[in-house]
Amino acid sequence: MTDPRRQVPRTDAVLAEAPIAAAALRLGRPLVKQAVAAAQQRVRDGALDPAGIVDAVLADLPMIPASLRPVLNATGVLLHTNLGRAPLSAAAVDALGSAAGTSDVELDLATGARGRRGHGALDALAAAVPAAGAVHVVNNGAAALVLAATALAAGREIVIARGEMVEIGDGFRLPDLLASTGARLREVGTTNRVTRDDYAAAIGQHTGFVLKVHPSNFVVTGFTSSVPLDELRGIDVPVVADIGSGLLAPHPALPDEPDAATSLRQGADLVTASGDKLLGGPQAGLLLGGTDLVTGLRRHPLARALRVDKLTLAALEATLRGPDTPTARALTADPAALRRRAERLSAELTALGVQAVPCCSVATVGGGGAPGVELPSAAVSLPEGYAAPLRGGDPPVLGRVERGRCLLDLRALQESADDSLRAAVLAVRDA
Repeated sequence: MTDPRRQVPRTDAVLAEAPIAAAALRLGRPLVKQAVAAAQQRVRDGALDPAGIVDAVLADLPMIPASLRPVLNATGVLLHTNLGRAPLSAAAVDALGSAAGTSDVELDLATGARGRRGHGALDALAAAVPAAGAVHVVNNGAAALVLAATALAAGREIVIARGEMVEIGDGFRLPDLLASTGARLREVGTTNRVTRDDYAAAIGQHTGFVLKVHPSNFVVTGFTSSVPLDELRGIDVPVVADIGSGLLAPHPALPDEPDAATSLRQGADLVTASGDKLLGGPQAGLLLGGTDLVTGLRRHPLARALRVDKLTLAALEATLRGPDTPTARALTADPAALRRRAERLSAELTALGVQAVPCCSVATVGGGGAPGVELPSAAVSLPEGYAAPLRGGDPPVLGRVERGRCLLDLRALQESADDSLRAAVLAVRDA
């Protein structure tokens, strides 16, 4: 009997095959060699004909040498944290490619001298929020708050309402973050009620600033009261507003969501927010406020550790200057148009043997923004058994299971994704 090991093609011979060599140039030799080794083992095990090893290796190779995969978000959650929150606009993606090589991120090409880092993105942010005397960008929303707390209140007190001591998720708690900076927290009010007098009574010589935190992932109703920013004017210490979601100006679909421009006009000395939520851009922490205050934060030693890279700056500028983002389009999507898409997709799938039914749905903003806001939507309803295979498809599709059905909500999906969604469902049918 022939030893199966004698039938295994040599590694160097497989790597020398033209399509394998081309893949090694694109993906890197170690990754391709690993796929070759796996295919050789299948030959040894008798599961693969030696003649098919090249095709087997090519079939197992990824498109790019990275593990992150694009996912079709059919959950109805516009800013899904587990899916990376805001999808970037085409303009922002193009900007990433442009900035990926050497770029003038910190160079004045006219003089040849060192330039203001990320001036384009900073100018675009300042133009989007004229009420801000100055702006700065760090690597995420939590970093923006850490920088403010470190620079303004290390060894001092931060006055904050007890009902705003929030936990955002995955065990991340705001009090722990603030305490890590060396600041002490001075809680005022009760869980459900706080007044201006509570704040005024807590302020003293050790106060660094008053912090107002938007409870972005829950709603408290009933016997409640809070203090709006305009009532904290003239309170003798800086007022910092952490609005979280990154809305820069009022949005008609989200009337109760705080925005940076309004917060500054109402008296906030500094506003912190995230760039990858309602703004629809890359992960970033935004700081907007008075010129002296923001300049001091920018020059603080910690700012260097929190600064963003050229890719973030490029994507942020394109988000601010470019066309509407996918998040902006999803927020303003016409429910009737969504319903027509669901009906069309369901009819096409039904004609091909899939038990698909169009239905009304309710979408949410997600990502720590606009809690309690329901956005009318439409979905394709499939048997529950489709949910897991769709997640394992190519591309993966993430829907939601509700009342024994797998719902593919269309609000977070652009119409251009409908063909891919249909093909993914049909692939599950044929599996």
